Amino acid sequence: MRVRELAEWLGATFEGDGERDLTGVAPLDAAAQSDLSFVGSRKAAALAESSPAGCLIVPMEWPSPSGRTVIRTEQPRTAFARSVSRFNPTVELEPGLHPTAVIGAGVSIGALVSIAPLVTVGDGSRIGEGCRIGPGCAIGKRVVIGEGSVLHANVSIYDNVDIGRGAILHSGCVIGADGFGFVLENGRWEKFPQVGRVEIGDFVEIGAGSCVDRAALGVTSIGEGTKLDNMVHVAHNCRIGRHVVVAAQTGFSGGVVVEDHAIIGGQVGIGDKARIESGAVLGSGCGVLTSKIVRAGETVWGTPARPLKAHLEQLASLARLPEMRREVSDLKRRLAELERAKP
Repeated sequence: MRVRELAEWLGATFEGDGERDLTGVAPLDAAAQSDLSFVGSRKAAALAESSPAGCLIVPMEWPSPSGRTVIRTEQPRTAFARSVSRFNPTVELEPGLHPTAVIGAGVSIGALVSIAPLVTVGDGSRIGEGCRIGPGCAIGKRVVIGEGSVLHANVSIYDNVDIGRGAILHSGCVIGADGFGFVLENGRWEKFPQVGRVEIGDFVEIGAGSCVDRAALGVTSIGEGTKLDNMVHVAHNCRIGRHVVVAAQTGFSGGVVVEDHAIIGGQVGIGDKARIESGAVLGSGCGVLTSKIVRAGETVWGTPARPLKAHLEQLASLARLPEMRREVSDLKRRLAELERAKP
């Protein structure tokens, strides 16, 4: 693809050789003269001058290049991501139903749906137009999957789950398993029936090995555009808002509420019925106590989670402990010497 064509497709402007032919994409330090790369950070800016990349996607304020070919845009990372998909288009599967698939009674399957080998679909389920269902997926009864959604291999969806349009579920994720609900009766744990549902909004992406549990009563919900990384656990009756991002190995206990546009780092643990308000940021590895409220726009870190400034102050204090211990020992020694010197 020529630079001129790519710039037009991106709705951006270019400078330099618009006829240069680009054949792929690569990071700055590994790009060849036929590759496209981008400048999205200060570190990348330092590498850009020495990079042999044939074309760079740069911010609007980037200095005028000397002999370099560039495409200018307000969001270089976003434009580069779109370009990657242009150079590496998704392999389109042929629509159709593999003969080893098992389809229940009353199932509705839209046009241009691809169902791979060894898929099972329970009674009364509906699969929207243009969906792709990978090998070995198990879809329960009365499940709704919106148009254009993709289930990679070995996804399990229990009964009574609704999934919106354009969702992507990666291999091995489980949607609608029972929540972890038990009651103690005469010294034994008895199962509390989990009879609720799961609702997943449009354009949600759920990573490999992640689990979203059904509600005990009511609904566990994940809002439009939210992205869950690999090995994330969403427990019963959680409500995750729109356009939330959650990194790997994070766990939400029962009844947690996460409002829109929150950002949650990896290996975060969130206790029962905690509330994460809109736009809050939870740093990696932090722990949010049961029923805790993280206020809108606040950044918290540590366990128990506290505002970032307080967390950094505590870390600074901990770093001084060895020195303080030596100072206290020295003061005790000097005090003992003064006591011995008394007449």
